[in-house]
Amino acid sequence: MNRLAFYIVTTLVIFFSLLPFLWFVDTSLKTEIEVTAIPPVLLPSGTLHFYRSSIENYNLLHYVKNSIIVAGSVTVITISISIFTGYAVARLRLKYKGLIMGALLMVSMFPQISIAGPVWRILQSLGWLNSYQGLILPYVTLTLPLGVWIMASFFKELPSELEDSAKIDGCSHTQTLFKIMVPLAAPGVFTAAILVFIYAWNEFFFALLIMTQQEFQTLPVGIALFQGQYTLPWGEIAAASTVATIPLVLLVLLFQRRIVRGLSAGAIKG
Repeated sequence: MNRLAFYIVTTLVIFFSLLPFLWFVDTSLKTEIEVTAIPPVLLPSGTLHFYRSSIENYNLLHYVKNSIIVAGSVTVITISISIFTGYAVARLRLKYKGLIMGALLMVSMFPQISIAGPVWRILQSLGWLNSYQGLILPYVTLTLPLGVWIMASFFKELPSELEDSAKIDGCSHTQTLFKIMVPLAAPGVFTAAILVFIYAWNEFFFALLIMTQQEFQTLPVGIALFQGQYTLPWGEIAAASTVATIPLVLLVLLFQRRIVRGLSAGAIKG
């Protein structure tokens, strides 16, 4: 009975969580008449009209390209730095290691609005407003604490005898890191990379603040600025939101075992 109740509650929670996404998918497959019908039409006609319209009239693929460039660049840069930093924190005898990790954690807790002004002024002085690097830099700064924490927790639990053996075999520190330590910490690398990518793909506030020109706007901002002549184009917004969400859903489904393993191992080992 307890197990049955657990499954029922879990199913209801999952359904409630997925309901907005399912409603948008349903709306994206309707006709314009069905979107505004009263009472609401639950079963759509299955037309792809709104997908075509969002691509042809609202430049959806351009926003997708910008999000891929920004999120991909942030992921590569953040994970690259996190590997080196996490390894140093885990292996070097740093005098203020706890203070460093505490500072990283503190940075990740800052409300975005509290640092928006300084970030904007810095990017303005660099001439990086409305540029890819102008958005990538803040994202890397905001995602680095997560990447470093995950990587440090994995490297910390790998036996030091592996490094001793590598030194005896003539490996340099860099060779030891990338040929032995990083492959063993692969679950942590996958976990950090996926979480960083999801953050950069979904982030809205800084993208809206920094990217005021359509040429560089990412998906969340582009979708938010969809405009109709008299009303909001809900069908196109639903189609674009579905396109923006499906890659993340597929990413999590494909790598769910690695994500769970990475998060649970990091929590236990950290």
